[in-house]
Amino acid sequence: MPKISPELLSVLRCPVTGSALAQEGEELVAATAGPSGEKLRYTIEDGIPLLLPPELLPAAAAAPSFQHDAGTTSGS
Repeated sequence: MPKISPELLSVLRCPVTGSALAQEGEELVAATAGPSGEKLRYTIEDGIPLLLPPELLPAAAAAPSFQHDAGTTSGS
């Protein structure tokens, strides 16, 4: 399990509540509860926190992988 550095955690914020995040296993957990009353959780994949609001996760999962890498390729 990759550990997020304390320096990075000090600047990361929950995109929904704006609260600080703490690592719990393979997830980052918001310090403040979201609109549903529960603390929001964000997965960490390959050491990268996926800080997408819950309503955007299905769209991100459904997008073809080439769309995720569009900014890294050169078309000219």
